[in-house]
Amino acid sequence: MKKIRCMFIVLAILLSNVMCVVVAFNYGKMLWGVENAGYSAPASTAFLWAIPFLICIAICIIIVIVAQKR
Repeated sequence: MKKIRCMFIVLAILLSNVMCVVVAFNYGKMLWGVENAGYSAPASTAFLWAIPFLICIAICIIIVIVAQKR
């Protein structure tokens, strides 16, 4: 159980880092598009990319809590 717990802790940390990279890249791309290419959506819509990552991080944390209780 300790190996599973450590694996999901590392996975949650890795997912949070990847989430930051993806959201930052898409925000910059949307910001450029709004200013130069005439996109109609605001740049803040890039934060919608964080939703799937947050769900996966929450699942990892729940698995860690369950594995810790056993």
